[in-house]
Amino acid sequence: MTFSLCVHEPYVDGDGTEHDRFGVAVATRLVGVGTLCPFASEHGAVATQSLVNVELGRRGVEYLEDGLAVADALEALLNADDGRSNRQLHGVDADGSFAFSGEESKPWFGHRDGSDAVDGHYTVAGNLLTGEAVVDAVADAYESTAPAADAGPTTPDADPAPLPARLLDALAAGHAAGGDKRTDLTVQSAALLVEDTEERPFDRGYTDLRVDATETPIEDLRETYDLAVQGHHDAMARYEDVYEEDLMDDVNNE
Repeated sequence: MTFSLCVHEPYVDGDGTEHDRFGVAVATRLVGVGTLCPFASEHGAVATQSLVNVELGRRGVEYLEDGLAVADALEALLNADDGRSNRQLHGVDADGSFAFSGEESKPWFGHRDGSDAVDGHYTVAGNLLTGEAVVDAVADAYESTAPAADAGPTTPDADPAPLPARLLDALAAGHAAGGDKRTDLTVQSAALLVEDTEERPFDRGYTDLRVDATETPIEDLRETYDLAVQGHHDAMARYEDVYEEDLMDDVNNE
């Protein structure tokens, strides 16, 4: 029912501390995909799709938080799932990746693991697509902006764009290559989710976004992202000092 991308990237913050960030983005010709398919935490990212079993994503992230490797976690969940042949499940953690497409997924379906090409890991999967070119376009778009395999952790200032923006670019590339083939379904949705290991006094409001029902999901999600970035920066300019000093009771919230 969809195409999606999971990524892991190492990076170095402004203080020289190494961190990991994880992202997942998804688009489909159904409503509310952000409530069903993408899952992420500071330990990894997972996407569950085809005949969706939400528990595969939810429990997959929980297993990563418990210290299981992504391949062990997701394979164990699939082995216990009677509907395995109808599932697509893929994801990444800081050390590896996993991608699975059940043989009864609806064509075109397939996946790609491009982890050897980047400094980190990424996986792409899709079903009910116009063809393999969709998965390839998503993967190629992400690879074109991801840290190279021999680059080592980069600082945020060295990134070509924030990860949420690059995830959106990858979704747009997949849509341009044909996307979901069910063109008779005009109401669509898209979502992105990014988590990292860095602690902040003020959560970023642009790393967990979804558009649940629209005819132009990727364009609308990009507009939502741009507005969320603006809103975050506006809030930081006004409230950052009081958040850091834990003085929000003194702030005029009118």
